[in-house]
Amino acid sequence: MANLTHIGTSGEAHMVDVGDKAETNRSATAEGYVRMLPETLSLIREGNAKKGDVIGTARLAGIMAAKKTSDLIPLCHPLMLTKVSVDITEDETLPGLRVRATAKLTGKTGVEMEALTAVSVSCLTIYDMAKAADKGMEIGGIRLLEKTGGKSGTYRPKG
Repeated sequence: MANLTHIGTSGEAHMVDVGDKAETNRSATAEGYVRMLPETLSLIREGNAKKGDVIGTARLAGIMAAKKTSDLIPLCHPLMLTKVSVDITEDETLPGLRVRATAKLTGKTGVEMEALTAVSVSCLTIYDMAKAADKGMEIGGIRLLEKTGGKSGTYRPKG
């Protein structure tokens, strides 16, 4: 197993020095879901949630969150993102909404945390906007689907 990069030789947390790393095109895609009652999904679909446009607001919240990741995760580098996209789709089999986010840049460090943060905050926003109708919603399945670029190359989970 690889060493933890954010832990110093004495066990202290530190920010990794990326100054000598080469700039490469990097991207990361993450996903998650919000499971809810079928009635709640219908409310969202029909635009009848009390707080307004759930999907549009959650999409914007995810994009904003990706841009603020270094303010939320203590050892993340501030990044100049070139693209963040958040796609939210209905899934009747959950029932609920699936969230997928992709973050991109040309830089010295990866964007996995930005994609994961975008998904997490989008899911939390969906919960916040629909909780009046369904406090039992479940957020889950948040994971990295792919990352490209950098010294370690492409990652995709097995299976």
